[in-house]
Amino acid sequence: MSPVHFTFSSAFMLGLTGLAFHRTHLLSALLCLEGMMLSLFIALSLWTLQLSSTNFSGAPMLLLAFSACEASAGLALLVATARTHGTDHLQNLNLLQC
Repeated sequence: MSPVHFTFSSAFMLGLTGLAFHRTHLLSALLCLEGMMLSLFIALSLWTLQLSSTNFSGAPMLLLAFSACEASAGLALLVATARTHGTDHLQNLNLLQC
């Protein structure tokens, strides 16, 4: 495994462990998801550059578009949660109380 691939895979794994273990605020979970998507985007971009193929050239832009949609939906949920519950703590969010 080259050092570049190790860097992006470790960045993805750090985002995944941050998402798994530090789940106190919704904003921190969204930031971990964005870090994971950013590492995937850069890794996919470098992969298409290394292949020198035009078949996969649209894949990083498609991933970036999905990442932007995911970020906007996450921020909309964050604002709606902060308005209804008054906080973004994940312990206060319970589907049984709705």
